[in-house]
Amino acid sequence: MNTPTTTSFDIAHLGHVEMFTDRFDESLDFFTRVYGLKLSEQDKTSAYLRAWDDYEHCSLKLTRSDRTGVGHVAYRAASPEALERRVAAIETSAYKTHGWIDGDESHGRAFRFEDPFGHVFEIYYDTVWYRPRDAAEAHPLKNMASAFTGAAPRRIDHLNLLAVDVAEFRRFMETCLGSRVTEYIQLDNGRIGGCWFTVNNKTYDLACTEEHGKSHGRFHHVTYATDQREDILRAADIFLQNGVHIETGPHKHAIQGTFFLYVWEPAGNRVELANAGARLILAPDWQPVVWTETDRKKGQAWGLKTIETFHTHGTPPVKA
Repeated sequence: MNTPTTTSFDIAHLGHVEMFTDRFDESLDFFTRVYGLKLSEQDKTSAYLRAWDDYEHCSLKLTRSDRTGVGHVAYRAASPEALERRVAAIETSAYKTHGWIDGDESHGRAFRFEDPFGHVFEIYYDTVWYRPRDAAEAHPLKNMASAFTGAAPRRIDHLNLLAVDVAEFRRFMETCLGSRVTEYIQLDNGRIGGCWFTVNNKTYDLACTEEHGKSHGRFHHVTYATDQREDILRAADIFLQNGVHIETGPHKHAIQGTFFLYVWEPAGNRVELANAGARLILAPDWQPVVWTETDRKKGQAWGLKTIETFHTHGTPPVKA
């Protein structure tokens, strides 16, 4: 598996994540007042949220539900032609397709498909650009999308999904999205414990780690990026002041080297704030970094051991 991987560059970037919550009002209050996302729009079923420098109308679609977890994962294509190329590749693959949808308040038509583990994906090109609704929302600097409040994450960064076979999930990402692998975990039993993917020059926009709950279609976390580490330290105090469950951190990951903080929003979905510094994957012949099981047992970058809930907690919860 330790071979260079290439991306098609048909996909521009991770666009948005739909998150289900069975405590909608409390979740919305967390994401806006505490976490610091902006409410672009709201209808009967969903709130369309974005970080202060996300250029699109929505990067997190928060949807009322009787369950928690992820509704769908959306990527924006690089062009209308690139969208058609990706759809053709998906339709000729063996993966399940849902077909075209009309889109929603944040983007135009999109093509939906599904990985072998129950996670729904969509790709689209036509999108709605964010426009400040009033002067209070506008940033005084013209090259900034909007003003910021709360923990003030800058942009959506990545998400983490769970799958019982990470190697098969890798094949799905390479086939359907043209993703490349930047780092992965090689377990002693021959299985892949986790895999980190990118569709551009970011270090990663999606991670998949092994499902220990023997369940289907589960979600590990969504992450927004901050400008600097100090933002995360300040956020930890904001979460503490607001009674938010801090699961682990602030600390630094060994894999990908990001400075992190994980919390649970009111419905139980895991949310991360992270700062990756200036790290980019610029090499066209990048060799994936391989982490062994022995490496991982050493803990995070500065020795913090990974807590048990990080391996067991996901949404929706595993049924007893």
